[in-house]
Amino acid sequence: MTDAPLTIQADHITKLYGDFVALRDVTFSIPKGQVAAFLGPNGAGKTTAMKILTGFIAATSGTARVAGYDVSTQRIEAAQHIGYLPENGPLYPDMTPQSLLRFFGEARGMPPDPLAKRIEAVTQLCHIERVLNKPIYKLSKGYRQRVGMAQALLHEPDVLIMDEPTSGLDPNQIRDVRRTIRELGQSKTILLSTHILQEVEAVADRVIFIHEGSIVFDGTPKDMAARGPSLDEVFHQLTGPGAKP
Repeated sequence: MTDAPLTIQADHITKLYGDFVALRDVTFSIPKGQVAAFLGPNGAGKTTAMKILTGFIAATSGTARVAGYDVSTQRIEAAQHIGYLPENGPLYPDMTPQSLLRFFGEARGMPPDPLAKRIEAVTQLCHIERVLNKPIYKLSKGYRQRVGMAQALLHEPDVLIMDEPTSGLDPNQIRDVRRTIRELGQSKTILLSTHILQEVEAVADRVIFIHEGSIVFDGTPKDMAARGPSLDEVFHQLTGPGAKP
């Protein structure tokens, strides 16, 4: 166990949509400086959990905290510590990355000089120097993903939450995004959702496996791999008929 302070805490979270249970009594915590992967099949509840952690939707019951702030009652304070990259995150296609970052920085109330320095910093961190003044609609999906990541990092958040960050990218783009995640993981707490086993092996210190709204495994990638002859087989064990945690 680590003695690092907890930056993400989910305490007995349940989310109902009518009679449908999207999340069932989900509890976990992530310490500062850890890269954790939310792994599970499509429809398992990963995105719902992330939306609750970022304050976009409310839990039916339970509590979510980021950087010590309750995201339901202290949403503005919590949001100052969160960088959120949703799957296919919204970008304004007619803007350039430069103008988009300036727009979001000004919307956050960042003063001009610190904003200019942060734009330069995230431009380098996310490797978007070559496309900084090119219209976003002309960019590849890989570059658009990097622009979205730069926007999420603009206000220097402690926590970065990413939903399927490599979805739809080609192998070279996936390699670049994973490299960026590893670099960010040296100074940020990161929670990313994925259903791709290779993603876990490539970037994660920790795996939180969710299936049908419940956590069925929580441990290191090495611990998970030890449960079967391959990660594919472990995935099947955790999600197939009669699966048990």
